[in-house]
Amino acid sequence: MTGGELDRDKLFAARLQAVRARPFLATALFALHVVESRRVPTMAVDRYWRCYVSPWFVDRTPVEELAGVWVHEVSHLLRDHHGRGDRFARQEGLTGPGERLRMNIAADCEINDDVYGDGLMAPEGAVWPGTLGLPEGKLMEEYLRLFRLGSRTQDFAWLDCGSGSDGLDREWDLGPDGAHGLSEQERDAVRFRVAQGITGRPGHAPKAWKRWAEEAFHPPQAWRDLLGAAVRSAVSGHGAGDDYSYGRPSRRSAGLPGVVLPSLRRRPPRVSVVIDTSGSVSDAELGSALLEVSAITRAVGGRRDLVQVLSCDAAARVVHPLCRAEGIPLVGGGGTDLRTGFARALRTHPRPDVVVALTDGQTPWPSDRPACRTVVGLFDRPDRGSWDEDDPDYVPDSPPAWARVVNIGYSEGR
Repeated sequence: MTGGELDRDKLFAARLQAVRARPFLATALFALHVVESRRVPTMAVDRYWRCYVSPWFVDRTPVEELAGVWVHEVSHLLRDHHGRGDRFARQEGLTGPGERLRMNIAADCEINDDVYGDGLMAPEGAVWPGTLGLPEGKLMEEYLRLFRLGSRTQDFAWLDCGSGSDGLDREWDLGPDGAHGLSEQERDAVRFRVAQGITGRPGHAPKAWKRWAEEAFHPPQAWRDLLGAAVRSAVSGHGAGDDYSYGRPSRRSAGLPGVVLPSLRRRPPRVSVVIDTSGSVSDAELGSALLEVSAITRAVGGRRDLVQVLSCDAAARVVHPLCRAEGIPLVGGGGTDLRTGFARALRTHPRPDVVVALTDGQTPWPSDRPACRTVVGLFDRPDRGSWDEDDPDYVPDSPPAWARVVNIGYSEGR
């Protein structure tokens, strides 16, 4: 390399090593367009799949470590950290570069525990959950609730993986109209191809990538929007759904010098999920239901304490507080009567703000409207309403008018 130019041969050799180590990410790695930049500290990405690379960083970093950085950066984009960062900032009222740095650190904690190893070397200065005293295996949103900037994070003040890691535009970004950016449809196509490679030939893909691939094939419902009405309903009554927090001081503090007033914050809704485990529900549909449970958890900000899960066929089973969606025991296999599930969910304490029923629809429904919002997720079947596990001539009642009904994306034979 001469004159401080980017050593593309070394950079692309590192990408080939990354592809050999993580072949299921090959489509995504080759979809990144390299942009030489002396304003980035290391390597960074924007939401349009451009990868900004510092010539100095490439010059001083071994190929083995560069390969790991390639996988690290493309992981930010595949996992939509920029979109999730934007949504989290709006939900929590977060502003400023300090909060975006915190998002970048949290995003790194999410991906680094399964990026490195097995042929990929971690670069110097990589962020690990353990470094911050945090548990492994959590999502970016969960990590954001577990730490603040302070003495443990001061060594990562230099960190900048770009707008593709936290959603905040950088001065070096070429933007939506710049050259070599991918359109929204092209970005979705890349994610689909990567997910297809993981599910079709899973090999040694880590569990986190397998979960991501399943959700990419079956995008869960937009539970954040579906639960929005429950949030508004919960906070409409006197003293309901509100709490005071010093995390975001009240604007009235400006009129009272020396006094810091808390602000009134809306809390996410408490959700009870009733999963139909009768004999007419297939294993694939139950897997689909667990994906929706994970999406519901993300919609309430990763607060697993706000989500309870109840399996139900003709009888309601034990109510489980959520730990991990894949660890929920789904017990059943008999006939279907979700009325018992609704009754059990409404008896839990504290009472839910919303009940979500995930079912094939082959069930009687409660005659009275529950005293909370209700969402019914119907497993998508082309022959809906034409059969029952016991009576082939049975045509089930449609979900009641007081329930919001959505289709869950799995269907047999698709």
